[in-house]
Amino acid sequence: MGVVNLARVDERLIHGQVMLTLSQRSGVNSIFVVDDVVAKDKFMKDLYKSAGGRTGQKTIVMTKDKCKYYWDEFAFKEYSCILVTKTIDVIYDLVKYGIPMKEVNVGGIAQKDPEKDVLVTKSVYMNKEDAMKLKELRDDYGVTDIYFQATPSAPKSSLDDVLAKFK
Repeated sequence: MGVVNLARVDERLIHGQVMLTLSQRSGVNSIFVVDDVVAKDKFMKDLYKSAGGRTGQKTIVMTKDKCKYYWDEFAFKEYSCILVTKTIDVIYDLVKYGIPMKEVNVGGIAQKDPEKDVLVTKSVYMNKEDAMKLKELRDDYGVTDIYFQATPSAPKSSLDDVLAKFK
């Protein structure tokens, strides 16, 4: 049975030194890019597979539904993956579906709605709804370590620190 070694939310998905460093974590042998738009665009899919391949890890690009199917049918085989998505919504949906994750790193999210989005860390804008989704994952679904960190060398901010910005 496979495992999600680390889940990461980053609009850039795979990029440069960040993924190279993260892919060197103990036990990691693959990168799963879960994004409907990228998975359905052959050029983008090939681009991300190539970028992920530069880390030395097998890179699989799939839609959210394909990810669920891959879990149901194969339990991610023997992959110990970094699962990366562009949005908190995708992570939230996958965990609620039943794909177990213990650690979620939120690395980079741009502002979408100036009326609702709050700058919670140097590289993450978030609305209250997404913050509450992360809280629910921690409190009700066993995601024990949720933190905000743009790069592995940057300081971490805890989910509690971020939630305090919405009170």
